[in-house]
Amino acid sequence: MHFVKTGRWMRNSLIILAVMGFSGCQPRKKEPLRPDDHTLTFAFYNVENLYDIEDDPRTNDQEFLPKGLKRWDERKYSKKIGDLSLALKALGGKELPEIIGLCEVENKKVVEDLVAHPNLAEGNYQVVHFHDRDSRGIDQALAYRSDEFSLESSRLIAVRKSGGGMHARGILYVSGRSNNGEMFHIFVNHWPSRENDEVSREQGRKDMAAALRKLSDDIQCRQRDGHVVIMGDMNDEPDNASLRDVLGATPPGQAGRSGLVNLMFPAMEKGHGSYKFQGDWKMLDNLVVSESLLDSTGYRVENNRGYVFSMPWMEFRNSAGEMSPDRTYAGDKYTGGTSDHFPVYFRLFRPESR
Repeated sequence: MHFVKTGRWMRNSLIILAVMGFSGCQPRKKEPLRPDDHTLTFAFYNVENLYDIEDDPRTNDQEFLPKGLKRWDERKYSKKIGDLSLALKALGGKELPEIIGLCEVENKKVVEDLVAHPNLAEGNYQVVHFHDRDSRGIDQALAYRSDEFSLESSRLIAVRKSGGGMHARGILYVSGRSNNGEMFHIFVNHWPSRENDEVSREQGRKDMAAALRKLSDDIQCRQRDGHVVIMGDMNDEPDNASLRDVLGATPPGQAGRSGLVNLMFPAMEKGHGSYKFQGDWKMLDNLVVSESLLDSTGYRVENNRGYVFSMPWMEFRNSAGEMSPDRTYAGDKYTGGTSDHFPVYFRLFRPESR
């Protein structure tokens, strides 16, 4: 988690929320579905500062260079790419995950390197990425298997601060269809940090939630057969005000006015988390879906819940035996771990195919 003080403006890639054009409430005719018996796995992973080793004049990446403070080099980069790709492959189980949301990536190249690794290469992933305004150069991205998901549109949505100006990180929006014709609207997020948390940053997370609520309401109103998937490192937990009250994402089984369900409630309520802070597990990585993915038509969420994924080699244990995600750096000290977050995921299946 990092606090970003300044950002860059990428005029051609940002779409301001106020002019997105999501308006009106006209139901759309449902298109016929094509036969399909596959499951779909959606994953999200904060990959903790995935930088390449080249100097990018557009970003403040000096510490992640071979001669930089962290002595980031080809060997360390290759190890991290290999570890991350292995984690995602293992998460998928019998087949590679179809949709992978990522945050803290420097550019499109690092994501392409990740999905080209032999652990993931057979997925033939395509990558969606836009440079954001974050001065550190950490962006969101989405990788998808083109044999299972057909891209229709993508853009980066800038979000205004309630006090004026723009947030350093926007929201990546991707829409497309699964092989059986179902429509998905996917939003990949990385909300303002909790580090030295201030009222302004808490309000920033509420700003992001309010923007997503409007987008989701408009989509569910205009496209009754479409599914909304919101994933990301929100730096808030499912029961915090930004997610529960502003976004309106309820636990599975509880109806809410937003029509959104946070699939990470069950894991959080069992004491699980995706990030550990001062010895306490925090469910900062969230997976929120529209209620249309919990009904009995078309794809639905397996077990009505999401999961945190870890393997022993992704974990660090201190002298007291307490486990946490095995991070790549502790301050400026290289520790060789995979990431300071665990990935989260959920699976979809079609009841009629079982």
